[in-house]
This record gives sequence, C-alpha cells and structure tokens, in this order.
Amino acid sequence: MTEISVLNSRFEATGKIKTEVELIPEKVNIPVVHQIVKATLANRRQGNACTKNRANVRGGGKKPYKQKGTGRARQGSIRSPLLVGGGVAFGPTPRDFSQKVNKKMTLSGIHSVIADKFQAGKLTVIEKLESDGKTKSMHELLNGKGLLPALVVTADKNSPALRAVRNLQWAKGQAVDGFSVYEAVKFENLVIEKEALENLLQRLV
Repeated sequence: MTEISVLNSRFEATGKIKTEVELIPEKVNIPVVHQIVKATLANRRQGNACTKNRANVRGGGKKPYKQKGTGRARQGSIRSPLLVGGGVAFGPTPRDFSQKVNKKMTLSGIHSVIADKFQAGKLTVIEKLESDGKTKSMHELLNGKGLLPALVVTADKNSPALRAVRNLQWAKGQAVDGFSVYEAVKFENLVIEKEALENLLQRLV
C-alpha cells in the first residue's frame, strides 16, 4: 500500500491518499514510456509532404531529340529526373506515420510516470485547485511554490485553472480524461487534483 500526501488550495497538508497501486522504482517501465512518447510524436505528424515523379509532371511525351548523332546523352523525355523541370526521383509522398499503442501499454505508461514522479518528489496532489482564471495569479502560485515547469491536471475539463495555465510558458494544463504520458514526461512537476489522481489510480487497479 502506498500513501500520498494531499494538500489544500493553500498548499498545506490535509491528509493522505492510500492506494493499492505500488508506486515503487521497480514499476517504472522506461522502454514502455519511451515507446509511448515516440508514438505520440509520430501521431502528430501530418505526413502530407508530396513531390511529383516523372509520371506526374506535365509534358515530356515527345522524345526531345534523336537517339544518335547529337553527341549528347540519350534522352526519352524532358521530364526525366536528370533534367531541369523534370520529376523528382525517390521523393516523399503522403503517408501515415501513426503508431498504435494498446490499452495495456498505455496503462503501464501512466503507472510508470506516476511512480517516477512520486519517487522523485515531483508529484503534488491538491484537494481542489482554486483559481480565478487569471494567468498572473496561477504563475505566482506555481512559481512561489517552486513547481515550475509543471503539468497541471484537473478533474473537470471546464476548470478555471486550465484557462489560467493556458498562456504560461513553462506549464500546461489538461483534464484527466486526456492525460498524456508524453506531457507528463515533458514537464518536471506533476500538479494534480485529488479526484483526478484517484481517477488515474482506479484505472490501474
């Protein structure tokens, strides 16, 4: 059983969360986290780079000059990749870069990230993250507690805290429904609401 300290909105200790999920170093699966991060970045690629090969370039139906007697290299089309204005040889074409990450691997990645943050002392659990929606207030709060850079995770996708974090350079906010292993790895600190953490831990049981 693991106990996680919980703070109130003024960052004062109010209690602890007890969970059956083991947040120990042995549960940090680095290869799985690496694969999820790679897949996340690959899925963000548009893959729409496109060039025209000699078959797609307009023109070139007629042989530019006779086969022999000119002293030049033989050519069958002015759209050959060897000539200016010709097609591109082995150029990129639209493709799908997406990689599949199955459910079991995703849960292992979430478990690994939470365990790593907990062991490093970078996991901050807040009872309820109070915010007036102002970026300046949120920056003063997080910076004053030494929690930047940080990923802020709330239980409610309409929380004012997410709006307050939106314009911070060294922080990002997201609802627990869209929790990203990549974003959690990207930011040093994980600031998460109690309800949101319980939601994640419940998925790992």
